[in-house]
Amino acid sequence: MSVDDLLVEDIGAIRVLKLNRPHRLNAFDASMSDHLIDALTGASRDDSVRAVVITGCGRGFCSGLDLSRFTDGSLFPSTRHARLDDLEWVGRLIECVVYNDKPVIAAINGAAAGAGLSLALACDFRYAAQTATLTTGYIRRALSPDAGMTYLLPRIVGHAAATDLILTGRDVTADEAFRIGLVHQVVAPEQLEESALELAERLAAGPPIATTLSKRLLVSTYEVSLVQQLKAELRDLKECLATEDVREGITAMMEKRVPKFQGK
Repeated sequence: MSVDDLLVEDIGAIRVLKLNRPHRLNAFDASMSDHLIDALTGASRDDSVRAVVITGCGRGFCSGLDLSRFTDGSLFPSTRHARLDDLEWVGRLIECVVYNDKPVIAAINGAAAGAGLSLALACDFRYAAQTATLTTGYIRRALSPDAGMTYLLPRIVGHAAATDLILTGRDVTADEAFRIGLVHQVVAPEQLEESALELAERLAAGPPIATTLSKRLLVSTYEVSLVQQLKAELRDLKECLATEDVREGITAMMEKRVPKFQGK
């Protein structure tokens, strides 16, 4: 399942995706992004996958777009299809994470910058190693943000903090990232993968249908009115009530045991 720039491993019901361009701190080019999009799309559609972990090989999580490809013109493909695509591979990737039907965890093992930080922001959970450094980075290269940065960051840390991080482009330590709500947990570097997998296992043990519907509702809340959201919640609740998992959850509660959800 793996390719040169993306390593894919299934651990039980968890799909682990490792960005594998360590010589460039896992900076994105079109090829790696396409492979990651394919892997995320496959995970979203695969009933055997219940959670996804994204991390990086080597010292970095993802240092953003590989700007070395800018000089040779290969950063963005010059095909007619690409020229007419108003999302391009950068936007498509963020879509695949945000709208993925499985919970996605970013295990930030090192530098996360620019589009690499956006990738982490698009995930449902962000765990960071104590040694990780995060930065929006764009302003340092005379660039405006992309990859959903101006949409995701203010919703996570608030408008004032997002303005600070985007317009200064300063480095943020893992401890500060935790303090401002940018990451959910900070752990020792040697414990990062284990901690992310523990969370993934907890999510994977949950009811798959309710998990997917809950994630979809959380995403849609920024796009609809209160009444529309209330109707969507009721619709999805009725969908859950018709599942075998609900009966299993209630029975397990009454029998004082751990439920075993089957996604039915």
